[in-house]
Amino acid sequence: MADNLSDALKKLKITAIDSTADSLEGCLDCLLQALAQNNTETSEKIQKSGILQVFASLLTPQSSCTAKVANIIAEVAKNEFMRNSCVDAGLIPPLVQLLNCKDQEVLLQTGRALGNICYDSHEGRSAVDHAGGAQIVVDHLRSLCSKTDPANEKLLTVFCGMLMNYSNENDTLQSQLINMGVIPTLVKLLGIHCQNAALTEMCLVAFGNLAELESSKEQFAYTNIAEEIVKLFKKQIEHDKKEMIFEVLAPLAENDIIKLQLVEAGLVECLLEIVQKTVDSDKEDDIAELKTASDLMVLLLLGDESMQKLFEGGKGSVFQRVLSWIPSNNHQLQLAGALAIANFARNDGNCIHMVDNGIVQKLMDLLDRHVEDGNVTVQHAALSALRNLAIPVVNKAKMLSAGVAEAVLKFLRSEMPPVQFKLLGTLRMLIDAQAEAAEQLGKNVKLVERLVEWCEAKDHAGVMGESNRLLSALIRHSKSKDVIRTIVQSGGIKHLATMATSEHVIMQNEALVALALIAALELVTAEKDLENAKLVQILHRLLSDERSAPEIKYNSMVLICALMGSEPLHKEVQNLAFLEVVSKLRSHENKTVAQQASLTEQRLAVES
Repeated sequence: MADNLSDALKKLKITAIDSTADSLEGCLDCLLQALAQNNTETSEKIQKSGILQVFASLLTPQSSCTAKVANIIAEVAKNEFMRNSCVDAGLIPPLVQLLNCKDQEVLLQTGRALGNICYDSHEGRSAVDHAGGAQIVVDHLRSLCSKTDPANEKLLTVFCGMLMNYSNENDTLQSQLINMGVIPTLVKLLGIHCQNAALTEMCLVAFGNLAELESSKEQFAYTNIAEEIVKLFKKQIEHDKKEMIFEVLAPLAENDIIKLQLVEAGLVECLLEIVQKTVDSDKEDDIAELKTASDLMVLLLLGDESMQKLFEGGKGSVFQRVLSWIPSNNHQLQLAGALAIANFARNDGNCIHMVDNGIVQKLMDLLDRHVEDGNVTVQHAALSALRNLAIPVVNKAKMLSAGVAEAVLKFLRSEMPPVQFKLLGTLRMLIDAQAEAAEQLGKNVKLVERLVEWCEAKDHAGVMGESNRLLSALIRHSKSKDVIRTIVQSGGIKHLATMATSEHVIMQNEALVALALIAALELVTAEKDLENAKLVQILHRLLSDERSAPEIKYNSMVLICALMGSEPLHKEVQNLAFLEVVSKLRSHENKTVAQQASLTEQRLAVES
């Protein structure tokens, strides 16, 4: 065989230009046979022989050998080391030209050759791009789309594969295909050829490739992809096939329009069926399928319209099924159930309905099962749901009397920042305008000490921000001297002073209001800490800074007036030229600021 191969290569080189078709055919058949027996070794010999350059001249539509030459190129390009050699030998332009011919076998082998050269090869893709190969293939797909004979389906499969190799993990080339309108064509292909496993699979892989791009989702939304893919999904029995469809569904379901289309196409029912079948299984595939199905279910609920459609006023069968996941013994289902409730709890109407129908107790029972060595993701999800449910004003008192604050406080020992973050957010929502609860929590030394500790969590900006905001909220909503004393004794003042310099206006404002209450109710107790926190200098900076929001300027002046009751702080105010800064603010465009500036100026003048 080796001798035959060497002879064939020599003969090809000599006779390629003016040989008869018959002698060429024999040499090419010999090469194909050798490749079938040992592709790598034969490809190396072909590379060394320099025959690839000769192939460029053989790739003509008129030649009867063209399909065989393209087939040989397709076979050698299965080897990574041969792809650049094919490009360097100038094979891409003649191959792309062959895409215009009518011969089905030539088209098939040319598609294979180009697809294999493009596989994981930047040079291959660039050369095909430069020669305009993609557009011709997209046009072929469009024109051949409706023909269902086996030979045509084979060609369509090869062309889909070629485009997939051409654009895989390359955003620029994927965008190019999207602009050429490949998405509606592929969706149409999936619908017409759903009985053809190889072509269907190729379409799915192509969708998976393209669906990551934002621009593709807009195009997908204008097709019937949801209907086609759900139809296909219902037919699948094998785990691998379902997994393949899941990989397409996940990125598509990030788009809100497609979420709704998938819900209307009946995807949710399929997912619930998978959950039911796999929930008690300990098989690896079933566990993976349960996770994917329940995760996708949660993702569908992130769209406002799709979520509301499934909620159905709290009477929807999907909502009821999801509720049944929360008391389950399966951690994945507990997690998905809690996340689903958090997603349903995105408007006041839903939240009020759920609280009135006993959801809070279910979530507290779930949290109780995860206090000791619990599952962090489940803790985080259940706290997220409680936080969202606590947003409507009418729910706060109900949730407080149900014991939510106490249930949440059990997680105060958690060292996991995501859990800490949600715990803080839930408590802050619960005490909003709830004076009694704010006072009770504000006098809880353990809680306040933990908050002060978390105010220094510099590695976790979210936890740090929420701790500061809860500290301020305890004072603002309770207006209690006891709470202020607890916070002063725990070292919280310096954090409120720092919070007044936050880049977020809302946090600055919350800090200034809390500090003004401290100065009005417990100035003597807090005096030393306010001095050490350099609060007067902070206020001077806020008032001097033209970028400070009107409400920041207003509250800073209110606070300055309150601080005048303390001798050392009063002295600091006198030492920094506040009169000058404040008098400028009398002409401020905001009337409330201008009025407060006049009052503050009078106060400063009298006290100086």
